[in-house]
Amino acid sequence: MADPSTSVYLGIPGWVLLWILALVSFTVFGRRAWSYARVLRAARREPRWNRPARRLLLFSSEVLGQRRLREELLIGLAHLVIFWAFVVYAASFAWNLLRGLIPGLPVPYADQAPWMSGLLVWSGIAGLLALTVAAVRRYAFPPEGLERSRDATLILCLIAVVLLTSLLGQAARDRSPDLALGLWWAHMVTVLVFLAFLPYSKHLHLLTAPFGVLFASLRGSTVPPPSEGARRREEFTWRQLLCGLTCAECGRCERACPAWNSGQALSPEMLMQRMKELVRRPAGGDGDSFVGDVVTPSEIWACTTCGACMARCPVFNEHIPILIEMRRSLVSEGEVPKRMQEAFQSLARYGNSFGASPRGRGKWAQPLGFPVKDARTQPVEYLWFLGDYASYDPRVQTATRAMAWLLHEAGVDFGTLQEEERNSGNDVRRAGEEGLFEVLLEGNREAIGKARFGRVLTTDPHSFHALKNEYGNGGPIGEVVHSSELLETLLRTGRLQVARHLARKVTYHDPCYLGRYNGVYEAPRSVLGRIGCDVAEMPRNRSQAYCCGAGGGRVWMEDTAAGSERPAESRVREAAGLSGVQTLVVGCPKDLVMFQDAVKTTGLEGRLEVKELAELVEEAVRDATATDTVAEGTMVAGRMP
Repeated sequence: MADPSTSVYLGIPGWVLLWILALVSFTVFGRRAWSYARVLRAARREPRWNRPARRLLLFSSEVLGQRRLREELLIGLAHLVIFWAFVVYAASFAWNLLRGLIPGLPVPYADQAPWMSGLLVWSGIAGLLALTVAAVRRYAFPPEGLERSRDATLILCLIAVVLLTSLLGQAARDRSPDLALGLWWAHMVTVLVFLAFLPYSKHLHLLTAPFGVLFASLRGSTVPPPSEGARRREEFTWRQLLCGLTCAECGRCERACPAWNSGQALSPEMLMQRMKELVRRPAGGDGDSFVGDVVTPSEIWACTTCGACMARCPVFNEHIPILIEMRRSLVSEGEVPKRMQEAFQSLARYGNSFGASPRGRGKWAQPLGFPVKDARTQPVEYLWFLGDYASYDPRVQTATRAMAWLLHEAGVDFGTLQEEERNSGNDVRRAGEEGLFEVLLEGNREAIGKARFGRVLTTDPHSFHALKNEYGNGGPIGEVVHSSELLETLLRTGRLQVARHLARKVTYHDPCYLGRYNGVYEAPRSVLGRIGCDVAEMPRNRSQAYCCGAGGGRVWMEDTAAGSERPAESRVREAAGLSGVQTLVVGCPKDLVMFQDAVKTTGLEGRLEVKELAELVEEAVRDATATDTVAEGTMVAGRMP
């Protein structure tokens, strides 16, 4: 094949033509890229430069290794192959471009180097096969939410042309030099057109996604740094705006979202697309209408903050922080759903969402027959932070007493904050009421500061997450454990002895704030195994578990999607569909309430029962014939008759 740079076309040397094409392509690309950069520079600052080693490790596993995409085996493998073919061909293009722009450079073209030529052939063949798999999936078996736009089709075609022209050019190099030369130019022109088009297309994520992963949040919380909220473009942080530019429009977030799947207005994928359009707006065109008109309050309030969207997103977009920013702006303007506003008022006045007297927080313990220590006046091994539902809701108090009995039976020295405990503020914060969260936080810190204890225990995953991850600044409270973790330890070490194995088939629901947020998956399953239960997994389990629908303050709001199935109803149907399973086990007070209601509304009463983990452990540990006489009546197997 003749040297493309020294060949003459219509009297013009090849290297001159290549310079012209490259300048046009890079100018078009650069103008668009610079417009994005200017918008991000004008946004609110947010530090994302800490822990470089951790970020590089994340980059290696998620960008170079495509770890999240590997959850879907076939398409994950195809995407991994396409990515690495893209890397190889990008390196080849840069090599050829440099060689073509500088005639006489004492290096061969990429496909003339034997080792690179072989790499191009094998990656090209593998890339074409992977593209075929991706195309068949996109057009023949598309999952819900996967875009099939002309843009996507054009990008797939351009990638295919890039690979084919390279492969055919190498095949023709010795047999037909003129054809090989033509294919070389076709390859280079296609790549330059691709490069110019990329910043305007949906596949912009090919360039921005690596930065999205590199600058992902490494915090244990999805709550953005304190702010007054965001309505206009410059009020969002640069990282939040970047999410729009990195979105691959794959629909994974949408398919995992309980709000979208229950008929609510929120689509996490569409939210990212609207963020992209917000970045693309001309200067002065962002106005005040983004929150309210473009993204409506019904969408903003629909989120349960379960984290499923963020856990599934392969480019680490941060949907929840963006929604919380917008919720903060609505709260600051008084645009809050009525029931949520009532809950805020109760929390501000009483420290709990039930509007109950703080003095009644410990009444659940009256039937126990033994005193529960006041950790403010007596040192304890475990400070039990109960949470509102475990303290006040009659539907949950049975499980609370079961846990208390188990602790007493195991000789665990525990106590509570009594009337000084307040709501942890986890859901308040995610509802956008940062000021009220700070009030609750300081109140709890003050009460905890009076106590003498070794560890903090809680049965509520929402409290568990807040205490463990968001109470540290300004006064660490030490190690925080969930009740399932402590029960596993007590059973494993023999401090709790199983009197009879239950020998029943159950399924377990992973609470969002225990599982996805904090990675506690095995302890509750180990507990169930130790008491003789056979655990059948629901199709959506562990990190892909489906939300009950209560989080993010949704428990304080009305369901607005009339005629649609609520997340809790979908979940109990999923549990009831498992062969031989009659018990759905939960490790969260809100789950207990939501699923018990859902069993009734779905007509599954008598077919499926919902039990808190401690209730089953108590049943296995307590002698079935034993009774305990207590102050307010007789408890049979730990329950009031």
